[in-house]
Amino acid sequence: MTIKPYVIGIAGGSGSGKTFFLHCFLNHFNKDEVCLVSQDDYYIPAGEMTQEENKLYNFDLPSTIDDSHFLKDIQDLIEGKTVYKKEYTFNNPNAVPKLLEIKPAPVLIIEGLFILHFQEIASLMDLKIFIDTEEEIALKRRLKRDLIERGYFEEDVMYKWINHVMPAYREFLLPYKPGCQKVITNNTHVAEDIIRITESISNELRESVLPKRIGG
Repeated sequence: MTIKPYVIGIAGGSGSGKTFFLHCFLNHFNKDEVCLVSQDDYYIPAGEMTQEENKLYNFDLPSTIDDSHFLKDIQDLIEGKTVYKKEYTFNNPNAVPKLLEIKPAPVLIIEGLFILHFQEIASLMDLKIFIDTEEEIALKRRLKRDLIERGYFEEDVMYKWINHVMPAYREFLLPYKPGCQKVITNNTHVAEDIIRITESISNELRESVLPKRIGG
């Protein structure tokens, strides 16, 4: 590619519905048009921990992310290079990490909690999207995910929410909301609302961005 890809940053706190938004957004493109780099794959390995250690360990800090590796892979994709990255499995001893192959594409999506806080990464973005959700709704979503899907105890989920999740959100993400070009409010459980929004944004990209970059 001879033309710099269009870089989109998608940020949102825990329970904001960012994963569903991303899933819907990516469905509007084929694999040759868009590629995704997730902050979650750049956690610095914390090693094996007991349940109590896991409860106390704060994953919601920028220092838990290998941001230099994250930045380097983003820069490589912008330069048209393919990136290989081992999947992060959140210290799950039963999970076998996959080797991720991320190929460059005309649209590059960067997603994660701290992507706007990491200034060198944020400076590469052409479009910043903030997924905004009321705290009470976000907590309900987090509880549903962690209690049902991950088998955590409610006490542990609440401890992390009060001591880790919300302080990090307020310090490392919320201050950057005013600088985002698009703020998506996601307080409902109506899938069609998000699908409609992602379709609108993807149509904008197809009209104004992709024609300039496909075929470079």
